[in-house]
Amino acid sequence: MGCVFSLPKERQAAAARVTPQRETSFIEKMKKTNRNMVVFYGSQTGTAEEFSGRLSKDAQRYGMRGMSADPEEYDMSELPRLAEIDNSLAVFCMATYGEGDPTDNAQDFYDWMQENDEDLKGVNFAVFGLGNKTYEHFNAMGKYTDKRLEELGGKRIYDLGMGDDDGNLEEDFVSWKEQFWPAVCEHFGVEATGDDTSIRQYELVVPTDINMNKVYTGEMGRLKSFETQKPPFDAKNPYLATVAVNRQLNQSGDRHLMHLELDISGSKIRYDSGDHVAVYPVNDVSIVNRIGQILDADLDTVISLNNLDEESNKKHPFPCPTTYRTALTHYLDITNPPRTNVLFELSQYATDPKDQDTLRKMASASPEGKVGIPDGPRTSTSRPPVASSVYPTMVSICAVVVEFQTSTGRTFKGVATNWLKNKVVVTDNGHKATVPMYVRKSQFRLPFKASNPVVMIGPGTGIAPFMGFLQERGWMKEQGKDVGETILYFGCRRRNEDFLYQQELEEFEKAGVLTQLNVAFSRDQEGKVYVQHLLKKNKEHLWKLIHTDNAHLYICGDARNMARDVQNTFYDIAEEVGGLTHTQAVAYIKKLMTKGRYSLDVWS
Repeated sequence: MGCVFSLPKERQAAAARVTPQRETSFIEKMKKTNRNMVVFYGSQTGTAEEFSGRLSKDAQRYGMRGMSADPEEYDMSELPRLAEIDNSLAVFCMATYGEGDPTDNAQDFYDWMQENDEDLKGVNFAVFGLGNKTYEHFNAMGKYTDKRLEELGGKRIYDLGMGDDDGNLEEDFVSWKEQFWPAVCEHFGVEATGDDTSIRQYELVVPTDINMNKVYTGEMGRLKSFETQKPPFDAKNPYLATVAVNRQLNQSGDRHLMHLELDISGSKIRYDSGDHVAVYPVNDVSIVNRIGQILDADLDTVISLNNLDEESNKKHPFPCPTTYRTALTHYLDITNPPRTNVLFELSQYATDPKDQDTLRKMASASPEGKVGIPDGPRTSTSRPPVASSVYPTMVSICAVVVEFQTSTGRTFKGVATNWLKNKVVVTDNGHKATVPMYVRKSQFRLPFKASNPVVMIGPGTGIAPFMGFLQERGWMKEQGKDVGETILYFGCRRRNEDFLYQQELEEFEKAGVLTQLNVAFSRDQEGKVYVQHLLKKNKEHLWKLIHTDNAHLYICGDARNMARDVQNTFYDIAEEVGGLTHTQAVAYIKKLMTKGRYSLDVWS
């Protein structure tokens, strides 16, 4: 798709919420508010947090009283004390991030599980994992949590659920949930209330006396943070970077590939080659206005959505008070197909019984419902690596603009990439365009020893981090350091169409920074040629670099096909040149990964 790490719109407030006052004892909170079910979430982009909220909200339909909780905000060593509460249950919605890692907010809990042997006897639990099958370590965090809680003596009351974002994460969650609740009823001897009406989580308040200086206008955390910028800059406090460069990379073809440079001078933001830049896009104004027309709403009305659960740490779903216009523009996902819980809510407003029935079916896991779900892309997060730290005041983004026709003939436009495409360096009124952004640390790093050979494989926009790596290797060479072989495998459709950064790469080659440039043009000849075919062609040299010379391998780009095909090619090389069996080859590559010599930065 491209190389832009934009947080899904409905997740932005979740990712950027103001850190609440830390209340360390979730047990005391449960006792004080008469709860017997807690749903913890390990969430990077907000989906697990949303699922957690839905489960805790559903609880009252099944004779339970639930609360959603961020493990980072509580003392998780109190988990054994859950047994003190009668008929209690802990549910864990755990997303896997990166290469099988916990999400940032679940890191401390993961460390606690690894380092402690506390007795969880009497603690009832269930786990739903969120992952993506195209990644090597599918649902690693969900699997580990489920296994470890049982090892510590906890009682699993329902099987581990595993959602796959490469398929249909929402559908997986709904199917698991529809089996999970009957298991809860059976275990605790409770009955479903049969009340199928929606349980409101937030109430809409329209303030009558409002100070407009107290109204959010798109900020992620602190009010007026875009007017008075203060470091440190992060997800809750993004920096408004000036767009210094925005140019099209491809010479022709039906796609728009772009290179942007964001000026971070004076921000005190520090980064290393291979880190990720996150941007906060805004929705298309015409779609926002259309929604206003359909709902017959004055979009400039100031509103506040207040949590009906007064004990919840999360007082609002997004920064409030704000206007309908700001919420629809900055905080909500208005282009992706709605999740099933939203379809269920909409069904209650349908005046036609037939429409109501259709929406309810679509909100269930039934086969008829699945047929009715509208087409459109799944929420997707890709992570564009930042360019080289040789240029500390600029970060670069390389992306392909997402625009395609759906099966129903609708034109779908990617929110982030189309928004970035239209960011002109200087606007008509002379103002410089800005992008709210922050930098997120990555494990994608050049080897500590410059003399180690480096093999980079990055077709399409997957080349982004390697431009930074090449700048850094070039700088090291200029400093007189002994720099090992630096080899790049790049792939695109046609030489004259989308050979990204061709001039820069040829200059790196000419200067001796890039010791070998291998380019696969998939459509310039009769049979398609991809990067894995070129790897196979150079198998003897590659095996020597890996097995004898301690080379580091880097793969960036498409996870679904390219990364898998490249990995299979390295298995073949280990077998054909190294003389290993297939089982030994798989173990060999796995060992390289463990040692940090086979690094992936991929997306699907």
